[in-house]
Order: sequence, then C-alpha cells, then structure tokens
Amino acid sequence: MARAPTEVEAVPGRPLGMAPARFLRDYWQKRPLLIRGAFPQFQNATTPEDLAGLSCEEAALARLVLHDAKRDRWTLRSGPFSERDFARLPKSHWTLLVQDVDKWDLDVAALLDRFRFLPAWRIDDVMVSYATDGGGVGPHVDHYDVFLVQGRGRRRWRISTDPSAPHDFRDDADLKLLRHFAPTHDWILETGDTLYLPPGVPHEGVAVGACMTYSVGMRAPAAAELIVDLAESVAEPLGEEQRYIDPDLTPARDPHEIDAAALRRAAAALAALRDIDENGLRAWFGRFITRYRSAHEALPAAKPLSAAQVGTKLAKSRIVFHPWSRRAWSAAGRRADLFVAGERHVCSRAVARLLAAGSAIEGSAFARIADDADLAVLTALVNAGDAVLSTRR
Repeated sequence: MARAPTEVEAVPGRPLGMAPARFLRDYWQKRPLLIRGAFPQFQNATTPEDLAGLSCEEAALARLVLHDAKRDRWTLRSGPFSERDFARLPKSHWTLLVQDVDKWDLDVAALLDRFRFLPAWRIDDVMVSYATDGGGVGPHVDHYDVFLVQGRGRRRWRISTDPSAPHDFRDDADLKLLRHFAPTHDWILETGDTLYLPPGVPHEGVAVGACMTYSVGMRAPAAAELIVDLAESVAEPLGEEQRYIDPDLTPARDPHEIDAAALRRAAAALAALRDIDENGLRAWFGRFITRYRSAHEALPAAKPLSAAQVGTKLAKSRIVFHPWSRRAWSAAGRRADLFVAGERHVCSRAVARLLAAGSAIEGSAFARIADDADLAVLTALVNAGDAVLSTRR
C-alpha cells in the first residue's frame, strides 16, 4: 500500500484535499499534512493593529518573543503590553502571540466552521500571531494537534518526521526550545495554506517578511490532569467519616510492616474511585472538558429572572452565549446532560443539541421544542451569565 502523501492540494468542496473520514484515518494523530489552498481567497479575520490592541487588554493572554539572531538568544515577555512596548521593538525577528482570539473576535471564531468534522469540545482556541521578518518562536514540540493556517504574508515551516529525533530542551531560554533540530521537510506557506501537525512533531516557523498565522489548537488534557480532577470530583461528596478502617485487625507480626491485609483495606477505602460507573464518568468528564483553562468566566446576572420572565422574553429575543462558556452534551437515557462552563444541566436531547451548537439562537426556535424543564435550564444559564436574552431590533 502506498504511503499517504505529506502534501496535497485542496479542491472545491474538500478543503482538506480529501474526505474528512480519510483525513482522520490516515493523518489525525499519525502524520503531518500540508494542505495547499485550504482557505482559498483567504480574508484575514483581524489586523496586526487589532491584534496589538488586544494584547494591551488586561484580560488577554499575550506574549512577545524576540530573537537575537547573531547571538541566538531568545527573550520571552508576557502581556498585557502598551504602545510604548511596541515602539521599542526592533524592526525584525520578533513575534506577537495572542491566545483565544476567537473569544474576542467573531470573524476569527468563524474560521472554526471549517473544523466541524472534529468534536467542538476538543478545540481549545485560535491563537493568532503576527511576526516581523525572521520572527518565530524557535524549534519546539507541541503535545496537542494543531492546524496552522497562513494568513497574510508567507512563513517558512520546517518539521521533522524522524521518530528517533531527540526532544531534549535548551537550558538557556525561557521557552522550551529543542536543543537539536534536524528537519526532514521544508516548506514556504502562502496565504490560505494550512499545515496540520499531530502531537510530538518537532517544528519551527519563521516569517518571510511580515506575516500572520492562525493556529487552531486542540485541547488535550494530560492523563495526570484527568486523574487528579476525577479523584477530586469523586472525593468531594465523601464525608469525613469515610476513612481507612481496619476492624479485622490482628496482632502485628512486625509493627513496621505494611502487609497484604493493609493494602486490601486501602483498596477498599478507594472503592468510590474504582467503582465509578458510566453515568458518573459522563457527569465528571462533561464538567471537566467544558471548564475553561484560565480564569475567564461569565458573571452572574445582576437581576435574576424567573422562568416565567424568560419564557415571556423568548419570542422577541435571541439566546446569545458568553464567548468563554464552553458547551457540550451527552445522551443520558431519553434525556441529555448539557454541560456549560463546567456545570451539568439535565434537559431534552433536542434542546441540548440546540444550545450546545449555536452561539446565537432564536428564542422562538427554543420555545418550539422546549418543555418546562428545558425552560428551567435556560433560566439557570441566563442567571449564571452564560447566556443572555438579546432583544432583536
């Protein structure tokens, strides 16, 4: 069987250059893929000036990376920044990176429509970078999938598909830069080209002239993070009286020995974690995966509404979700668990699908399919600040 190509051309109706099922089978978390023309006639969703302005906001997560090419020295600065910071920058070899631009800019968020073949809850954010000539962040490795969409300008990407390539890091930089990097592929990406990289692929991008790149990154929690959060979730409802116990204790042969009986009692004390069922796992994972990784969260409504008030407003309103409120749903018997910003709500499947999918939903569309329990869920979301009833004009 022929090996899957590393470079393809997008065609009308197939921005991946192939059917999504083939991409997932042959490339997803397996091998890189350069897609030429994935975004034909690409229109930049934001400008360098807007990106710089966003990086000056207190709530934005922004970084500046500067490279002294002569000495091969790297400098990392964290925002928020000021106009003075930008005025002092050199003419070349620096990069501005801003996370979560899709939460601030609807045009950037619209880029995610191209990735609807992936679970929406797996997508973390769209990071946008602006780089001057020679700017980049050095050779590095990411532990998540990423689609690197080339916006304005050109960028040179070099990657290594050598499975034996070492992943040790330099100790002379604040960034996790690879000490050794021997690329196997070398490309210049033009506007609209997209490079997909699975986790663990060493890569480096360098601006050829000023350019912008849109990085669509996936959320891939570490196994340790999952284990710790699950354990905390299971432990939260347990009372102080639930402890390690040993009513069957017999005289110790050696008071310093941890014997097999002690280990069995320890295992019994952990039964709540060991015996978690599918319902418990679903409830925990839905809450976990829809919590946002930073401190951003919606603010509760200043004046809570009753379900009757929400119902009255629906006909003339749109349901608009807070950009930081992640949403997902899962079937639970005949009903559904709707997860919003780390909270679980039980509602009908139709309403769960509707509320999870849309960032702005016609209130009349909700009212047509909602029962009283669904209306109570929407009321809770409105009062929590995760959703707003926006009156149509």
